[in-house]
Amino acid sequence: MAKRGVDKRKYTTITIPNSLFLKLQEKIEGTGFTSVSNYVVFLLREMLMEMGKKKGGKKANEDVIEKLKALGYA
Repeated sequence: MAKRGVDKRKYTTITIPNSLFLKLQEKIEGTGFTSVSNYVVFLLREMLMEMGKKKGGKKANEDVIEKLKALGYA
């Protein structure tokens, strides 16, 4: 039985601006990444690991903000 509030799907959909998608698509050309989705999952996992290493705090938040800016957010 599924936990309350947990979806049974293995994946979900997020929305990003088309301009960001196109930049990411260009970025993965010639790499081992087979899709923008795979690349974004990789980036998010890397960011979460970095955040975990720093155990929160102002510096960790600033780093996340800078990385998001580099991806086109803000």
